[in-house]
Amino acid sequence: MFKPGHSIAAHYDGAFDVDALEDWAAQLRNNFPGDEVSLGLVFTSPQFFGQAVELLEILRVHARIPLLVGCSGSSLVANAREVEDSPGLTLALHHLPGAKLDALHFTQKQVEAADTPGYWPEATGVEDTNGWLTFVDPFHLNAEAWLPQWNASWPGKPVIGGFASGTLADQTSQVYLNGDVHEEGGVALSVGGGVALQSVISQGCTPIGETWTITRAEQNIIYEIGNRSAYEVLTETFENLSDTGKEKTRGNLFVGLVVNEYVEEFHRGDFLIRNLIGADSENGDIAIGGTPRAGQTLQFQRRDARGAGEDMDELMHRASESLNGNPVYGGCLCCCTGRGKNLFGASDHDAGLVQHHLGDIGLSGFFCNGEIGPIGNDNFLHGYTASLALFVGAETK
Repeated sequence: MFKPGHSIAAHYDGAFDVDALEDWAAQLRNNFPGDEVSLGLVFTSPQFFGQAVELLEILRVHARIPLLVGCSGSSLVANAREVEDSPGLTLALHHLPGAKLDALHFTQKQVEAADTPGYWPEATGVEDTNGWLTFVDPFHLNAEAWLPQWNASWPGKPVIGGFASGTLADQTSQVYLNGDVHEEGGVALSVGGGVALQSVISQGCTPIGETWTITRAEQNIIYEIGNRSAYEVLTETFENLSDTGKEKTRGNLFVGLVVNEYVEEFHRGDFLIRNLIGADSENGDIAIGGTPRAGQTLQFQRRDARGAGEDMDELMHRASESLNGNPVYGGCLCCCTGRGKNLFGASDHDAGLVQHHLGDIGLSGFFCNGEIGPIGNDNFLHGYTASLALFVGAETK
């Protein structure tokens, strides 16, 4: 359950005004009903790029924040609101009892130097963690190389977060650590001790057709499914849909790959969703935006607003049920820029569902250029996804 007094979040929609920001930050801190603040999460629109250093100092001083991390976002999340394409900032304050928090900035140079699983624990000073909350610059860091390194360094530990969004024209985004503003690399928060990170990764798809076993694949090409032509199985799956189903699926077809075969039944959240890049009727193969392997379970998926809503709702229900009385000390929601009103036709869908299932947990976040989160025991890069990190009590988890 949510413990009142452990977190608070708010959105500021004014211009950069020192007096107004000082008053707003002080009022937020004064409204914080619990114990001392352990952590602040801040997300800003690109309007504040030029004043980011001064802005962070105002928030740290007047909201009395000992550790502040965050990044820029084209749209922001505050509690049940998704403030899309409007200037402003979101600030959340969290009290995390018993938590061991370590925050750092990391760079592409470090990614290139990381040649062993022991590199990152030594470079970060973090040997043991319950999980990572990460915000990454999408323009100057090779995340496809970085994330597998962290999977190897802290196996089985969740890495949750997203890619900062900013101004695409000049490829500028910002990540924040205390009073420092970085336009490259990433910031990462290790959460250990008495607080853990629980993830909800909603990839926005509905399974269609049957589950199949991949019987021949190479690199990103699937040649055979169930000892049949992959193209034939794809075509059959589509043709077996109703006329309405075909209309919904056309142009919205994806591939789901099971990452953990050691479960009796496969459900939402068990599949890693990847793009269906192409299908070759002559050769009988299909190409996907991932690396399938022979023996892996596959199911085709449809992504649309209704399916995405059902997926998020079911996963949030499952997450709330799994808490088993563990306290929730707040959350951070990283949504793809393709979600929100672009997908659902209205704002507040994902943030509203979080609050619907968990109550007023003090939720902050932003809209991303890509999302990060676990499926099974490994962490992956995602698209069109809502990646939610919950701060939960670790002692009974």
